[in-house]
Amino acid sequence: MKKLAYVLTLSLFTSISVAQADDAAGAKLYTEKACLSCHGEAGNKPIMETYPKLAGQTAAYMVQQMKDIRDGKRTNGLSATMMGIMAGMSDDDIGKIASYLANQAPAPAAQ
Repeated sequence: MKKLAYVLTLSLFTSISVAQADDAAGAKLYTEKACLSCHGEAGNKPIMETYPKLAGQTAAYMVQQMKDIRDGKRTNGLSATMMGIMAGMSDDDIGKIASYLANQAPAPAAQ
């Protein structure tokens, strides 16, 4: 029983450190791809109110939106602005950015 508890604990800590590494990689990509120039430093303060707040959205939703923009399946709204940025992104890069943004605190509600 102690061995099982040890393995489960080790697995949990390994999962946490992998998630933290993915978030760090996602944050780096978010900066390198200049996403912050439109969506804000942590994805929660876009420079224009028409740009989406990304922080706190589900990773799966953001992955699908980014892939649809990259692959030309989404062409509505301001997606044309993102097509050039998304063109060179791999599925892995998209996943890391989405994971990073999902773990960021959403912007506080306007009062």
